[in-house]
Amino acid sequence: MTKLLLSIHVIAAIIAIGPVAVAASRFPATVRRLLAEPSQVSDPDGAVPTAAMNRATEAALAVRAERDVSELRTLHRICRVYAVVGIAVPAFGLATARSLDVLGDVWLIISIVLTACAAAVLVLLVLPGQQRVLAGTPDHTAPGRLAMHAGLFNLLWATVTVLMIARPGSTTGA
Repeated sequence: MTKLLLSIHVIAAIIAIGPVAVAASRFPATVRRLLAEPSQVSDPDGAVPTAAMNRATEAALAVRAERDVSELRTLHRICRVYAVVGIAVPAFGLATARSLDVLGDVWLIISIVLTACAAAVLVLLVLPGQQRVLAGTPDHTAPGRLAMHAGLFNLLWATVTVLMIARPGSTTGA
């Protein structure tokens, strides 16, 4: 039973946390692209369009902006949906820990705290920040903040992953 629980835990982590990590990290870059001034956008020849931009260039910029907004909505939806699916990760992790009788081990307690911190970063910082961008015109500091929050989320999960593999002080053979 332990191997089954551990397998589900690992599969849930890959399927649920991976997409959130990628989508949260891509969101700021897409916001930056959307916020780019038309004067910073080069045409295929590398020339910067002048103030007397022709209609074709304006239409291309409008299409790009629509595509970027659509991508932002999709990335936000991925983060929201997989955040809910991600609840399976600690649930099966705790079941596995109970099965292995390691609930009191320091490495596991630290992992649980870091997992809670990662969840808090996602729910309190990443998702609301993305929602604010989608709700209106973001300021030019939004991409940096979103990138920092996504990076913190990813760093916390990377640390939990290392603790789950290294399990310092663990005496189990699993």
